[in-house]
Amino acid sequence: MTIEEIRELLGLFNESGVAEMEVQRGENRVRLKRAVLSPTLSHEYVVAAPAPASGAIYAAAPQAAGVPAPATPSSLTGASAVIDTHAEKNDLIKSPIVGTFYESASPGAAPFVKVGDQIEKGQVLCIIESMKLMNEIEAEFAGTIVSRLVDNGKPVEYGQALFAVKPR
Repeated sequence: MTIEEIRELLGLFNESGVAEMEVQRGENRVRLKRAVLSPTLSHEYVVAAPAPASGAIYAAAPQAAGVPAPATPSSLTGASAVIDTHAEKNDLIKSPIVGTFYESASPGAAPFVKVGDQIEKGQVLCIIESMKLMNEIEAEFAGTIVSRLVDNGKPVEYGQALFAVKPR
């Protein structure tokens, strides 16, 4: 998908008022989801990664009544706006466990990796806390971090994509 196609999808998503929408073309998949983040910032746009091949388009139930009108992509200052068209050249590093994602060893510390960083196999990328245990998640292969797909301190599911990486 091109950036223009993604922008068009964002426009349709904003106009429709649906809570969630997913579009897939070949190996590219775009998923948009509205979530209440805080009283002052009410929407989150997530556009993410790969899926099995199918040309299906899914749209979830309309947004709940009483929720403010959606923000435009240009007004998303504090919200997460992640766009990853995940072409065949990028691979995903997924969570091996359910838990809470942390980008650094402690609050205020530098993140283990940032977008654009070169990584090596076995390098620690993040920590996932599960049942009060801190589990270091290591790179399965060498490459370059293309995007981080999870916000710091957010819960993750088993198999959820954490990073998109362009392998070497």
